[in-house]
Amino acid sequence: MQLPPLKQGILIKRYKRFLADIMLPNGEQITIHCPNTGAMTGCATEGDRVWFSTSDNPKRKYAHTWELTETQQGDFICVNTQRANQLVNEALQHKWIEELVQYQHIQAEVKYGEEKSRIDFLLDESCFVEVKSTTLLTENGIGMFPDTQTLRGQKHLRELTIMAQQGYSAVIFFAILHSGIRTFEVAKQIDPKYAELFQQALDNGIQAVCYKAKFTIDNGVPVAMELVQRVV
Repeated sequence: MQLPPLKQGILIKRYKRFLADIMLPNGEQITIHCPNTGAMTGCATEGDRVWFSTSDNPKRKYAHTWELTETQQGDFICVNTQRANQLVNEALQHKWIEELVQYQHIQAEVKYGEEKSRIDFLLDESCFVEVKSTTLLTENGIGMFPDTQTLRGQKHLRELTIMAQQGYSAVIFFAILHSGIRTFEVAKQIDPKYAELFQQALDNGIQAVCYKAKFTIDNGVPVAMELVQRVV
């Protein structure tokens, strides 16, 4: 997936969940939109490099959108959670996800379930795929989800479990968007209920799939991402 043209700044602070102040190379301070409602642990450290896109929509209050963080350790992190579904959609179209290559028809944002949810992708009317953007890096290269308690995520696991019990295929897809992550675990110490529901989902036949984004850098600037590397 090609990224929009990106510019850089240095993070001053993130606040009110959806806003961040950054310092541009010329010393100007601006406020940009942060498209991530999570805790963003390790993704929003003061002094990190922020890569942002710019919209030409005159109706937007904040023209710039935070896309990536480049940490002081040299890792790249996609913090725009909308990119996760775009990456998975691209990977499905190109048959890069070996666990899902048999499916031909892809529908996005389909209503389903007893709790009035929307599934991220419905494949061939028979396989329900829920995508989770994963950016929390802990020690030893371990990535974890969630990075904070997620009632919405718990609901999705309940819904998927019911679909599996009804005979459908169901997949929870962890899109790893942090270049430093090497392996994956569910963060039971952060959200014990999510971990409990995740195990129940696995026991009922739900498949957990993890793929990591590869970042393409051109002359120091991130220009593309592809979800091609399987993570265990």
